[in-house]
Amino acid sequence: MKNAIAALVALSIAIVAAPASHAEDIKIGLLKSAGSTAVYLAKEKGYFAAEGLNADFEFFDAAQPIAVAAVANAIDIGSVGTSAGMFSLGAQGVLKIIGGQSREFRGFQTLAVLVSNKAYEGGLRSFADFGGHSVAVAQVGSGSHYSVTLIAAKYGIDLNTIQVQPLQSIGNQLSAVTGGTVDLTVIAGTPVLPAIEKGDVRLLGWVGDQVPWQIGAVFVSTKTDNERHGMIERFLRAFRKGAQEYHDAFAGPDEKRRDGPTEPEVMAVMAKYTGQPIERLKQAIAYIDPQGRIDMADMQRQIDWFVSQNLLKGQPKFTDMIDKKTVIPLPGK
Repeated sequence: MKNAIAALVALSIAIVAAPASHAEDIKIGLLKSAGSTAVYLAKEKGYFAAEGLNADFEFFDAAQPIAVAAVANAIDIGSVGTSAGMFSLGAQGVLKIIGGQSREFRGFQTLAVLVSNKAYEGGLRSFADFGGHSVAVAQVGSGSHYSVTLIAAKYGIDLNTIQVQPLQSIGNQLSAVTGGTVDLTVIAGTPVLPAIEKGDVRLLGWVGDQVPWQIGAVFVSTKTDNERHGMIERFLRAFRKGAQEYHDAFAGPDEKRRDGPTEPEVMAVMAKYTGQPIERLKQAIAYIDPQGRIDMADMQRQIDWFVSQNLLKGQPKFTDMIDKKTVIPLPGK
């Protein structure tokens, strides 16, 4: 009898433990930037594992290819900056936004505006001086391109006087501004900090201090959204825990930048995945919404701008591109 009871107990334990030993593999597309830290934390702190997910990261060198990879099912989830390509795929009905990632936010640092030493010495020393200069962006319709238009609008600069050069990758952008073949660039801050420190380029400022906007989103293919919604919900539970932890490490209740008690631990995780020293990373702390909420009004504003630039066709509505069961709108937006 005792043996039978022991066997039943052992069987019960095996049944309960079985799901944990058969975690679902997921591949997440990211940039090596501070804006991805909520995802890094979800993996490092075991939040994905607790949801039965075995998360693997694939790093890209620009945002737009990540959206393409999601639709091609080369990755399961993308967490990166917005782009015309992402919105175009959303408008075609093959991609769904499931949550928000980082936002350009005053006092935080995501996209940097860099000026070549040559252009700086020639008088390009403020945002109001953009007119008549060349600017390197990742791609036409990328977040860096959109930022240029917002800055131009803020300072009353005619966009036709700015020469936009799409160079396809962060590496190419940095090489162009370092070499002086372009005057300035808007670029992810984390990977370019060494060039700023060495004096290869001049840091003009941060986009968030000038023109706050919704820079990041989390998305999947529509096929994945329809067929693996349980996985998406588990991913988001883990992701939001990581986002809350990141937020509390760097922002106070008033949303102003400050270091919390967990800052050292979070910084260590960020350094591990970006490959940058902690002291350097402290110069580029992105803002991540603690609930992964989305500024719906700004996302529609981005879409309308892309349409005006002939980068999107028709009159796409952002509300048609989201998974309404998972997206949390930013209040008042």
